[in-house]
Amino acid sequence: MLLHGFPELAYSWRKVMPALAHAGYHVVAPDLRGYGRTAAEPVAYEADLAPFRMHNLLLDLLCLLGALERERVAAVIGHDFGSWVAGFCALARPDVFGSIVLMSAPFAGAPNLETLAESLRPPAQDPIHAALTGLPRPREHYHRYFASPAAAPDMDGSPTQVAAFLRAYFHHKSADSPGNQPHPLAGWMAEALSEMPTYYIMDLGRSMPATVAPEAPEDGGAGCAWLTDRELAFYATEYARTGFQGPLHSHTRGPGT
Repeated sequence: MLLHGFPELAYSWRKVMPALAHAGYHVVAPDLRGYGRTAAEPVAYEADLAPFRMHNLLLDLLCLLGALERERVAAVIGHDFGSWVAGFCALARPDVFGSIVLMSAPFAGAPNLETLAESLRPPAQDPIHAALTGLPRPREHYHRYFASPAAAPDMDGSPTQVAAFLRAYFHHKSADSPGNQPHPLAGWMAEALSEMPTYYIMDLGRSMPATVAPEAPEDGGAGCAWLTDRELAFYATEYARTGFQGPLHSHTRGPGT
């Protein structure tokens, strides 16, 4: 079972699934709740967050296995936000999920009482945000931006507009972008976090599309073998139809609030 991240879809596994199937596995990659074909229409920012909580995402996957008449899977593999979902799958039902692979994002484990208390605190009260704002070059953590009412409208648009945004976003985060030079940070401090790329630690007051636009590939993506224009169009069509708020409800507002 393959679980995608943000801003992705089940389609993100299109080049992985054949290899696993060739190795003898029955491979399933669903759209997570709020994404792609799970959404009949756009979700409002004011919509109830309860349906997007982690236990509902887990129940979705268990119900999917039931519909497929499968009692157990060899592995649940998560990328980005999907790693969190995969982690809770293995934690909650080790009898169902035989093994786990986490890609891109670590799983911190079950929250303790202190972590739960922190999750109930309004984001504005987290001292890291004030510290980032107070830097000589004021910054903002991307999760805080994604949790704001401005984020989805900033990214929503026609298929052409969404395609231009996603092309720049995916390129900026990829190994094709020369600015991506991963290195250890000194700690969870504003000065250290400011060393991260702008798709993580944004300039304060700047939208995500405006942040990534200058980083778009010079050839417009024509030479991108891992994301052709035809493949990009699939993402753009789906996100133009559903909007970004449903995925944002799951990704940044649902599980930890």
